[in-house]
Amino acid sequence: MQLTVESLRGTGGFAGAPVKKTISWVIDDQEYDSEVYVRRLSYKSAITDAVAISEGGDLPAARISYCIVNEKGDPIFTVADITGVNPDGSPVMDDVDGEQVPRGALHEAIANALYEVILEVNPVGKRKGRNSPKSKSSG
Repeated sequence: MQLTVESLRGTGGFAGAPVKKTISWVIDDQEYDSEVYVRRLSYKSAITDAVAISEGGDLPAARISYCIVNEKGDPIFTVADITGVNPDGSPVMDDVDGEQVPRGALHEAIANALYEVILEVNPVGKRKGRNSPKSKSSG
């Protein structure tokens, strides 16, 4: 196959629409379930990762904020939503009964569930068999 935009369309060469998944987590002995949409990793996600690393940011939070989206593919979290810290270093605050209180970071159980579903949709590492990356010399 000659590599072209047309040939890539038929082989899954583009990230496409987000994938609907269900996640589960437990907090204080209470189990919760939620449907989420997961964006496939792409060139854009590589750039997002590189920016997070080069700016000394939080790579896992950047990955979650990039990959967990609504059904249209729009992000539902910012990095600050996940870390509990605004870009200026101040804590993310919530209004609770008229009082501003620090929200804190996303609970570890939810963060782990989100990261696991991202890895499920975007497996990493070497693949065996038909989907193994191949490079052939034409010479």
